[in-house]
Amino acid sequence: MDGLDKYKKAWDKQPEEVNKVSKEDIYKMSRSKSSSIVKWIFIIGILEFFLPFSAFFFWDFDQLYKSYKEFGMENFVMYSQIIMYPILLIFIFFFYKNYKNIKTTDSTSELMSKILKTRKTVKYYILTNLGYACVLFLVAIISTVQSHPEFEGTKLVFFIIISIIVCTLLIGIIWLIYQLLYGILLKKLNKNYRNLKQLEK
Repeated sequence: MDGLDKYKKAWDKQPEEVNKVSKEDIYKMSRSKSSSIVKWIFIIGILEFFLPFSAFFFWDFDQLYKSYKEFGMENFVMYSQIIMYPILLIFIFFFYKNYKNIKTTDSTSELMSKILKTRKTVKYYILTNLGYACVLFLVAIISTVQSHPEFEGTKLVFFIIISIIVCTLLIGIIWLIYQLLYGILLKKLNKNYRNLKQLEK
């Protein structure tokens, strides 16, 4: 049981005149925890954005580019990244803005509104990344088929089915990683939202 739950139980057992003070304490703790959670969402977003750049120390990008070129994907990879990186930067900006917008002067309803806004931002961020992964896998499958004319008939059908299964599993793994990174934080944020909703009543 965390400190906020203890405050709530104590608040329910106290007389009405004392409840007014405890209600303010619960609100302050909810606001503080919400601000901390949104800050961690922002930090994880930044780390996730810069993580691919660290791959320069481990991967042979010349070889990787040759592989893209072999399958005719070099233009797609280049242009899609030109589009995706600004979009990810915009999401990180919104994460930062959501964090900075939580102020000590916020009313309960204002804080609840900002929690909902943060949840929507994270949801759209995850959907955008999963959507890009789906498009990337689809282009990879099409490019592989086009660059291997020997794929035809039963062999082609078998390759497509296996590729779809593998891509679905990879998308599932990516989704699970996002659930681990952001899902836990969003659950805590949802809990704060419910606490604030009770205070409103």
